Amino acid sequence: MTSSWPIGLSTGCFWRHRIFDVLAEIRAGGFELIEVCSFPKHLDYHREDEVRQAGKAMRSLGLRPYSFHAPFAERIDITSPDDGVRAAAVAELTAACRAAALIGAENVVLHPGPEREGRPPEDEFLERMRHAALSLNEVAAYCCRVGVRLLLENMLPHLLFGRTSDMMYLLGEISTCTVGTCLDTGHAHLSGDLGSVIHKLSGHLKLVHINDNHGDWDAHLIPGDGAIDWPWVIGELQRHDFGGGFIIEMSAPESETIADTLSRARDGQNFLSKLLTTNQKS
Repeated sequence: MTSSWPIGLSTGCFWRHRIFDVLAEIRAGGFELIEVCSFPKHLDYHREDEVRQAGKAMRSLGLRPYSFHAPFAERIDITSPDDGVRAAAVAELTAACRAAALIGAENVVLHPGPEREGRPPEDEFLERMRHAALSLNEVAAYCCRVGVRLLLENMLPHLLFGRTSDMMYLLGEISTCTVGTCLDTGHAHLSGDLGSVIHKLSGHLKLVHINDNHGDWDAHLIPGDGAIDWPWVIGELQRHDFGGGFIIEMSAPESETIADTLSRARDGQNFLSKLLTTNQKS
């Protein structure tokens, strides 16, 4: 089996910089495909004029915004029993989806729950699950209206809805629009069942967030710098007929220059390209 999965870069590694200050360097650094980070200092997705300017800049540089990562925080809680909190969370997420449409992104990646640790008692958990399903139906319907595809991402295992089965339940409860999934390799590796996560998400999988770690914390290393068995991962994705794109999600220390971050990003890109070439020949 052969594959032609494009390899892109999340602009999240440059969240400390305005997006306008890094787009040209990203393109010159050898990347065409990008995922846009929604951190307000990087790109204020509430300001439509700024968002439109960013989209124009991407088009002029020949950059393809494959995805837009919706904001995530404990306060953005679509599971809350408080109607006002939920409404505010849905409004925040739909604002991000509108920004994604304005820049021409194909996908919006969304964490299906808040950055909230632990699992509450069963009655509360089920209530929160129902609230999340209703909220996600609203967001999905909005995505259909503005022409972007919503992708649910597997979350860190210690968070609410951190179990893949929780996310798959929510996926099945969305009836307003067709929704896909995004595999975060680092999150799945930390949950200890990367193979199972790939299998469960495979029928809906449109995007893979590529990042590595050593099994201790969500380090967002480039592929090959952690403990993930990447040849095996590539083989599993091929076995499940994955047909989407890769986005490298890497961290960058504050002291690192844009050029040095891009140099490491290219190392990750080259690492993956060699693996794909090897698998195509085998």
